[in-house]
Amino acid sequence: MSFDLKKIRVLVVDDSALVRGLLAQIINQQADMTCIGAATDPLMAREMIRSLDPDVITLDIEMPHMDGIEFLERLMRLRPMPVVMVSTLTERGADATLRALALGAVDFVAKPRLGGPDGLNGLAVEIVEKIRVAASALVKRTGPAPLVTVPQRLGKVPLDQLICMGASTGGTEAIREILTHLPADTPGMVITIHMPAGFTASFASRLNGLCPMTVKEAVDGEPILPGHAYLAPGGRQFRVARKGGAYVAIVDDGAQVNLHKPSVAVLFNSVASEVKANAIGVMLTGMGSDGAQAMRTMRDAGSYNLVQDAASCVVFGMPREAIARGAADAVLPLQQIAPALIARLQGRTVRLPA
Repeated sequence: MSFDLKKIRVLVVDDSALVRGLLAQIINQQADMTCIGAATDPLMAREMIRSLDPDVITLDIEMPHMDGIEFLERLMRLRPMPVVMVSTLTERGADATLRALALGAVDFVAKPRLGGPDGLNGLAVEIVEKIRVAASALVKRTGPAPLVTVPQRLGKVPLDQLICMGASTGGTEAIREILTHLPADTPGMVITIHMPAGFTASFASRLNGLCPMTVKEAVDGEPILPGHAYLAPGGRQFRVARKGGAYVAIVDDGAQVNLHKPSVAVLFNSVASEVKANAIGVMLTGMGSDGAQAMRTMRDAGSYNLVQDAASCVVFGMPREAIARGAADAVLPLQQIAPALIARLQGRTVRLPA
């Protein structure tokens, strides 16, 4: 007996004939997806979207007539759909990638790998996995950002308190949403998001310009201070250690864990061991299960854990797995996580959804 497999219908948008052909070949080699068309520029893409109604779009940034960022902005405002950015500029220009993610792109792949040592196969594995994730991602219509109201100060908070956060797909905007709503005297924060080398420095810089806290990439051996958020550098592992009465960052070239470097599990396990009941954990949108069991280990060690709910996640993978392992004290919409953190730090009861 045979069953019909509903294939993911992908539209490729790229001004390079070579890249269009290679991406179409990669996509059509998969049993669960098909390339339904290839557009050379956004104007052609607009017409093909209307006539073909794709499930996922792969989108270049640098194209004639209208760049990919401008096209993405219009698309997400008028007809939101899952988009995976594929461009040389996503690797050289991390700022362009972060702008695309802020506008609603689900994820990105760096096109230079086509000519790298891994060749076509190296790109194929990454892009088809991200297309699959994008096909099931929650994509919302974008609009003006709401006004941000942030309390001036938390007041007196224990100095040994630490907040740790993990995220993957969709996590850049989730982290921004939380950090922009926390005051400058928030206890030290340590954050791991699945992001390659070269992107985390730009991400930290972008957040630093938006948030009351100081946001930076973590540096090996530096103290973790109140009012600061430390981001795991792409391509490195990030842990927390205790040195005297303070916490310090440990950043090294450790092996991949759960196929990730940086890995949420590495950070969360160190927090469980070193911070224990003084920790507050946060698990945000992301694919897979990295950090889920480690978050349960944190809770067993006394931490209080907040997990993003399904309705507000781009991808409800890591949060779902954390909940399944009994790691969550509270499951909240993204917009309620910062207020919940503030309430917990001030010794107030965290209000749960009805």
